[in-house]
Amino acid sequence: MADEDIAVVGVTGRYPESPDVETLWRNLTAGRDCVTEIPENRWDWRNFADAAGAEQGRHSYSRWGGFLDDIDMFDPGFFNILPKDAAAMDPQERLFLETCWLLLEGSGYLGSSTHEPSTGVFVGLMHGTYGNIGATGWPQGNFRGPRSSHWSTANRISHFFDFNGPSFAVDSACSSSLTAVHLACESIRRQECSMALAGGVNLLLHPAHYTSLCSMNMLARDGACKVFDERADGFVPGEGVGAVLLKPLARAIDDGDHIWGVIKGSFLNSEGRTMGYTVPSPVAQEALISATLRRSAVDARTIGYVEAHGTGTSLGDPIELAGLTRAYTKAGVDSGSCWIGSVKANIGHLEGAAGIAGLTKALLQVKFGKITPSVHLENPNPKIDFERSPFRPARSLTDWEAQGHPRRAAVSSFGAGGADVHVIVEQPPEPATDPDPQSGSGPGVLLLSARTRGQLQQLARETLDSLGSGPLKGASIESLAYTSQVGRRDMRERVAIVADDLPCLCDRMSAYLNGVEAPGVHSGSVRRTPGRPGTSPAEHENSDAAAQSWAQGNAVDWHHSWAGRRPGRVPLPAYPFTRKRYWAEGDDGRNGVHDG
Repeated sequence: MADEDIAVVGVTGRYPESPDVETLWRNLTAGRDCVTEIPENRWDWRNFADAAGAEQGRHSYSRWGGFLDDIDMFDPGFFNILPKDAAAMDPQERLFLETCWLLLEGSGYLGSSTHEPSTGVFVGLMHGTYGNIGATGWPQGNFRGPRSSHWSTANRISHFFDFNGPSFAVDSACSSSLTAVHLACESIRRQECSMALAGGVNLLLHPAHYTSLCSMNMLARDGACKVFDERADGFVPGEGVGAVLLKPLARAIDDGDHIWGVIKGSFLNSEGRTMGYTVPSPVAQEALISATLRRSAVDARTIGYVEAHGTGTSLGDPIELAGLTRAYTKAGVDSGSCWIGSVKANIGHLEGAAGIAGLTKALLQVKFGKITPSVHLENPNPKIDFERSPFRPARSLTDWEAQGHPRRAAVSSFGAGGADVHVIVEQPPEPATDPDPQSGSGPGVLLLSARTRGQLQQLARETLDSLGSGPLKGASIESLAYTSQVGRRDMRERVAIVADDLPCLCDRMSAYLNGVEAPGVHSGSVRRTPGRPGTSPAEHENSDAAAQSWAQGNAVDWHHSWAGRRPGRVPLPAYPFTRKRYWAEGDDGRNGVHDG
C-alpha cells in the first residue's frame, strides 16, 4: 500500500481571469498575463502608494496582483447557511466550500449511491485577514463580527458532505496546498480514507498584506513575475482556489472514473538551518527531489516537464535550479532534455494556493500534451546556466510527445522558512475500451435538476452548449445518462430527457429550452419529499415511464439498472449558484471588497 499509485479523478478551481480550469488552460496556452492593478472594489491603492518605497512598513510600492471576481458573493441557502452566518464566514471558507461541491459534482460523486463517507479533506491556506476587517465595526459596538479560522475551512466540508475521513487545514506557508495533496495521498495509502479532497485557497483582502511584503522588498516593482529572467525582482501576489479529488488508481479504473492524471509519489522535508531564515538551500531541495524520485520509482530521464516553485526572485530562482540540476544530473538526465516553467508568471504567486495551481497546470499539460510558454522571459538570469542544465524553458506553445512512456511531470512547492514538497504525476492509462457514442442497450435517460426553474434552464442550456462544442462533445449517451443518474443530487425542479443518441438528446433539450412539447421530455416540480419507496427503472414499463416518475418526485433506484456494467463518468456542467453579496458589517470599503 505504501507505494500505491493515486488517481486524480477530479480537478476544479478559480484563478485570476480564469473562472474555471478550462479558461485557465486557454490563458496558459495563449501565454496570457492575468495580473492587473488592484481593483477599486478592494481598496484604493493610491492611498498606500509610495513608489520609492522609502517609508518601509507604512506604504506599498506595488499596485499589482492576480485577483478573483466576486469573492463577496455567495449562495448561503444552497448550503443551508443563514445569511448572517454567511457574512461572518471567511470568504476563503465559502470559496472552498463551493469549489468542493463543483469538484464532487463534476466527478460524479454527489449521488446517494456514489457518496463515499470515508473521504478525507485536506486544505492549504495561510492568511486569515477577514477577521481583522471585522474590527472596523468595533467603534460602532459591533463585536460579533466575522471570523477567520483555518480549521473551519476543512471541517465545514466534512460536515456539509457528511465525510468521516481525516479533516484538517494545512499551513506550511507557500507550500500549504501541495503539502495538503501529499498528506491526502499518504492518508489514502494508510487506509485512513478511501478517497480525499485536497487543495487550497488564497485571498488578498487588506492593504497590510502588500505593505508587509513591500517592507521586505519581496514584490516586483513593475507588476510582472519574471521567472528565470535577468530582470527578476520579486513576485506578484495572487488569489485562487483549487482542489483535486483523489483515490487509489486501481479503484478509479474499476469505477470507470474520468482520470486526469496519476500521482506516482511525493515527499516532504524541511531545509533546516540555512544562511538565513528566508534563504533557501539547494542541498535540501536536491535531497527532496531525489527522495521523491526514489519513492516514485520513476526514472528522472522520463520526466518531460518540471513545474517549478519559480517566484521570480533574483536569489530564489537560481537556488531552485541549482537543486534541480544536481538531482537530475546525478540521475543521468541530459542537458536541455526537460522543459521547465512556473504558472506564477501567468497568475501571480498564490501563496497558500500556489501548489494546487502548479499541480493543475502540470495535469493540464500532461493531459493535452502541450508545454505552455513562459511569459516575461526575455533574457535568462545569468546565475542560471540553462546551457549545461537538464532544463529549458519554453518560449512558445510546444507539442509534448510521449517518448515510449507516459508523459510525466514534477511539481515543486516551497514554503517560507524551508517547508518543501515535491510531487510526480504522469499521464493516466488508456481506457480499456473506447466507448462508442452511439452504443447502449436502449434509450438513455439524462437527468437535470436544480433548486429553481431558472437555474434548471441555465443548467440545461450549458449542458446543450457543452454537448455541441464543449467537453461533452462526442460523449456516449450511456456515460451521460449514468453520470447524471448516480453522480448528482436530486433537487426540486427537474427535467428528464429520454434519447437514443446524442442528436436526439440535443434536439429534445432544445425543445425543452424553447418551451416546445416533445416526446421523451418530462419536467416537474417537487414541493415536498414524497414518502414513497424507491423503485428501479426495470419496474416501470419503459424508460419514458421511469423518467416521468422521477420528474414527478418519485424515488427511482437508477443505480440498480447499471448492475454489472459501469459506463465511464463524464464531467457534466457545474451547478449555477445564485450568489448575492455577503460581507462584514462595519466595513467602510477601505479595507476590503465593497460596493463600487
